[in-house]
Amino acid sequence: MYQRAKVALLKNPVRTINLRRRQSSGFTLIEIMVVVVILGILGALIVPNIIGRPDEARVTAAKADLQQIGNALELYRLDNGTYPSNDQGLAALVEEPSGYPEPRNWSPDGYVKRLPEDPWGEPYLYYSEDRTMDIYSFGADRKEGGEGIDADLRLSDL
Repeated sequence: MYQRAKVALLKNPVRTINLRRRQSSGFTLIEIMVVVVILGILGALIVPNIIGRPDEARVTAAKADLQQIGNALELYRLDNGTYPSNDQGLAALVEEPSGYPEPRNWSPDGYVKRLPEDPWGEPYLYYSEDRTMDIYSFGADRKEGGEGIDADLRLSDL
């Protein structure tokens, strides 16, 4: 009998595959419930950590923006010999500035597509003196000084 079954399987291997598919197709209710419970536990542990930190996320985003603008200002200085003046401001990274000092080799594509606002909806502030510059944001309180999330963020402090 064993020999007959073996010969039958060798003659029709498709039948064997179809039998296996019928036996292992789909998930059981218990398997689905285990996955749902695991996802629920992960959600209960992770979501409060993410939702509870929007202020920290804003500070991190502001620091990343400051570094991006700082890099663009360094490229501007390499091309033109100086940083934009206080009057020219950060707008010199988007559009060719006029006034003193005139850019010697301003990039026709600009240095950034557009100037970002800080995560609290205010423009980043710029200060240039001699051969130094700084970019800053007053933080969540939008006033100079402060602590924690209200602290001022400066490129020179990063």
